[in-house]
Formats: sequence, C-alpha cells, structure tokens
Amino acid sequence: MYVPKHFEETDAAVLHRLIESQPLGAWVTTGADGLEANHLPFMLDPQRGPHGTLVGHVARANPAWRSFTAGAECVVIFQGPQAYVSPSWYPSKDAHGKVVPTWNYAVVHAHGVPRAIEDPAWLLALVDRLSRRHEAAQRVPWKVTDAPPGYIEGMLAAIVGIEIPISRIAGKWKVSQNRPEADRLGVVAGLRSKGEDTMAQLVARDAPS
Repeated sequence: MYVPKHFEETDAAVLHRLIESQPLGAWVTTGADGLEANHLPFMLDPQRGPHGTLVGHVARANPAWRSFTAGAECVVIFQGPQAYVSPSWYPSKDAHGKVVPTWNYAVVHAHGVPRAIEDPAWLLALVDRLSRRHEAAQRVPWKVTDAPPGYIEGMLAAIVGIEIPISRIAGKWKVSQNRPEADRLGVVAGLRSKGEDTMAQLVARDAPS
C-alpha cells in the first residue's frame, strides 16, 4: 500500500480500534490459481504477538482454507470511514482555484502467515467469544448454549478456524492532512453538512479548534 508520510498512522491502539470497530476484513491469499479474496469477520487478540493475532472462521465448503500456499504471507484489509471531499469546501478554491476533488478514508492492512484450525474445542471457544462480543448490545443476548448441543456440534463440523499472527501492520489515514488549516476546517464543515460525522471527526482531529 502506498502511504505518504503525512497519511501514515502508526499508533497500534488506533489501528487496533479500527479493526475492532470494523471487523469484516477482506482476506487476500495466494495459491495455485493466483490471488483469492474472501470477506469474513475477524476477532483481534491484541496481546498475542508483536502486533496482535487475528482469528476467524470460514465454511468448510469454502476452498479458501485449503487453497492458500503454506507458509506464504496473506493480507487482511480493514476499511474504516470513507467519504468524498468536494473542492468547493476549500476556501482556497476562491483564492486561486487550484483545487480538485479527492476521497478521504482510513484503512488498515494486516499481514501474516495464516493457518487453518479444525480442533472442535478451539472452534467452540472462538464461536463463543464471537457471539458474546457481537450479541452484547442485544436486550437478550444469544448464547451458544441456547442452541441444542447436537446442533452446535454439527455447525462446528461445518466450519474451519483461521488464525493469522500479524507480522506487520500498516495504517493509512487520508484525512486532509495535506491541506492548509482553513481548507481542513472547510472539509469538516462540508462533511458535517452531508452527515459524514465520523470522517469529519477524523479530519477535525488534525485541524485547529
């Protein structure tokens, strides 16, 4: 990923927060047939390894868990907030007109060597953790134990776990850092007028108050 220095985000806590808030990753692997991309939710274990470890699962019927080249690095792409930026929001447009449209976004690329896991106990623990996390906001959270044991056993047999210790991680926060202060404030106002509050907050983080 091309990351100019002014767009680079290196704070591990910031990178991990994006992964945790946007857990659906694009998992890109290489195999005999070339590149393969699958989309699946990951859970981050931030304390396991120098950059954390990603865990998730795929359907056993999905060839992805068999087809990736053993020992080869993969990448998981996590897409955060993104929004179009109009040049009409820049005060510099009226000053000299030398402005063009652009797109702001935040993204994390997590690299590592994946492994497939078929152990039923590991899979049960993963599914339990995933359920507890994503059901926490429900009025009556669903639990794995709410389903019949035999049914859960059958469902676990139909999935394969994926674990990716992160060997390197890159973050790109393209949030108008390369614009003058007045233009950044204009972007904040323009984004808020369009209801793009999350991106506006990211731009405002680097803009004067």
